[in-house]
This record gives sequence, C-alpha cells and structure tokens, in this order.
Amino acid sequence: MSDRISQSQLAGMSQVPATCMGLHVRRASRIITQVYDAALRPVDLVLSQFTLLVCINLMESAQITRLAQELYTDQTTLTRNLKLLKLRGLVSIDPGEDRRVKLVSLTDEGKAILAQALPLWEQAQAQVMQQFDRQEWQTLLSLLSDVKKLS
Repeated sequence: MSDRISQSQLAGMSQVPATCMGLHVRRASRIITQVYDAALRPVDLVLSQFTLLVCINLMESAQITRLAQELYTDQTTLTRNLKLLKLRGLVSIDPGEDRRVKLVSLTDEGKAILAQALPLWEQAQAQVMQQFDRQEWQTLLSLLSDVKKLS
C-alpha cells in the first residue's frame, strides 16, 4: 500500500471543507459556545456547566445515568463535570435507595448561581437568535434535533 495520495483522493478531499457536516457543526458549536461562555463568565460558568445545572434543576433529583442520556454525553465526562460543580458547592451527589445509583441535586448555592446565570444566558441566546429570522431559527432547531436520530 502506498503512502502517496492519488489524484482521485485529492479531488475527493477538496470537497471536505465545503461538504463535511462534522466540520461545519464543530465550527458552529465552537463559535456559539464562545458566545454563551463569555456571557456566563460573571458567574464563573461555561455553557456545558450551565446546561448541566439546568437539567439537574428540571429533573430535581437526577440519576447520573439519566443525566448522561438527556445530555447525550458519556458518564466519564459527566462525572468529571459534576465533580467540578460539587467542589464549588453547586451540586450534591448522594446515594439513591439502590446504593449503586447516585442522585444529583442542586444545593442552595447551585440554585442561587443558576438564578444569576439565567439572565446572562438569555442575553447570549438573544445575541445568537439575532443572526436568524424566526423561521430560520425554528428550522435550525428542528434540524439539529433531527441529528439525535443518528445516535
């Protein structure tokens, strides 16, 4: 097998920047994440932490496995993020009735930070939404939701 790239492979590669969904989604994700992270900086949160706190709050007392499913993330990454939030006193992690199950809930400090973060998130959300008209926004959300079918 040759280490050289053929002309046909080069031609195929030239299509990657224009057509690779992975490239475009990652680029968009980084750009949008920077907007939210900047907005959340005053409360020392990043978007992934904010969305995790929101999810925990909505679920009230959430199993780690359920949180991982809801957020489409692996348990190792989720556990690492939860440890950081626990060190800040924003979440508590306690055993469930079944000792193998761990339940996560917001502490009073976590609820207070979330209350401070929500208006900051709303500002970032408005900034991102301004780039689209109403129909484009709804279409984009719908298309991104459809991506879940791949998992």
